[in-house]
Amino acid sequence: MGSELSDVALVVAGAVVGGVAFHSLRQPAFVGYILAGVILGPSALGLVADRHDIRLLAELGVLLLLFLVGLELSLRAFRRVWRIALTTMALQLAAALGVALVARQVLDWPLALTVVVGCSLALSSTAVAMKILDDIGELRSETGGLAVGVLIAQDLAVVPMLLIIGSLGGEGGGFMSALINAAIAVAVLAAIIGALSGRRKVSLPFARQLASSVELAALGGLALCLAAAVVSSLLGLSAAYGAFIAGLVLGNSAERRRMIEVTRPIEAILMMMFFLSVGLLLDLGFIWRNLGIVLVLVLTVTLAKTALNITILRLQGEPWERAFLAGTVMGQIGEFSFVLAAAALGRGLISADAGRLVVAVIALSLALSPLWLISARRLEEIRWRA
Repeated sequence: MGSELSDVALVVAGAVVGGVAFHSLRQPAFVGYILAGVILGPSALGLVADRHDIRLLAELGVLLLLFLVGLELSLRAFRRVWRIALTTMALQLAAALGVALVARQVLDWPLALTVVVGCSLALSSTAVAMKILDDIGELRSETGGLAVGVLIAQDLAVVPMLLIIGSLGGEGGGFMSALINAAIAVAVLAAIIGALSGRRKVSLPFARQLASSVELAALGGLALCLAAAVVSSLLGLSAAYGAFIAGLVLGNSAERRRMIEVTRPIEAILMMMFFLSVGLLLDLGFIWRNLGIVLVLVLTVTLAKTALNITILRLQGEPWERAFLAGTVMGQIGEFSFVLAAAALGRGLISADAGRLVVAVIALSLALSPLWLISARRLEEIRWRA
């Protein structure tokens, strides 16, 4: 027990140092968390070898993150851009799955790896994109609203993606069962969103009593998230689906603002653990041995995603400046791609080497995304001068 507590204390201290360092450099703090995990993990100093306890906290962080995504989802704001957001997300996913299917034919990938790669490539990082938009003063602009709408649509798509990956296990019936489960989940989700959109506020039992105390409000929100996750899991759906639905319902109640405030610290701690676990999973030896492949994949994915995003937005009538900035901001792979990869690894759907490669590409894509935006905007300035 003492050794396990020491491991947790060590990585938390390292994460704080890394987070503060990157925050002072005006970079996302999560990059520091990942770096701390890499340095302290088995592939570097080896001070933390047992990932089990950290991974458990990371899984709780994922549940609470999805709970907060539902809690913060403004249906009124999303309705203003929902058509272009959903169309963009659908085209992104179709293109990513198309690329993965081509790779399957060339490289003889199994179906599970194909689905994981396709879904992972389609997602962008909500946290990173919103941080970048805020830093450049575009978060509240029309460009920011457009990008955030697409990111919300992607976050909504994560739940059926997890259901599909969680149901995979065979080439035929498993995939069809996964598609049926995902279709049912999407239909239920659409019905809940439609019902919530037609009402002013949802009345929840004991809401006033809980809201009167910071401690009780935080514990009540956490209890609701975990209870919904357990019920969803017992019904054969993913725990993440239940957590998201709980957040969506609570987000359309009178206690929305209060619950966002009191659950923020919990979410920050558990998400730190999530990104730490990503750093612990990164294998520096594997990356060094396959450095050329990893770098080529990161560059190719970033360029292809950016070009695809811009093209999709332009085809829907968005002006070039707005399409360029929004498309570039969404050019990285998202944090939820880690969740998809971890789900596939946990079920043995992809090999350990494939998992290492996917994690490495996602982590580097996230870490380099601020530099990519700076480079892309400078290239755009040169283009207009020419």
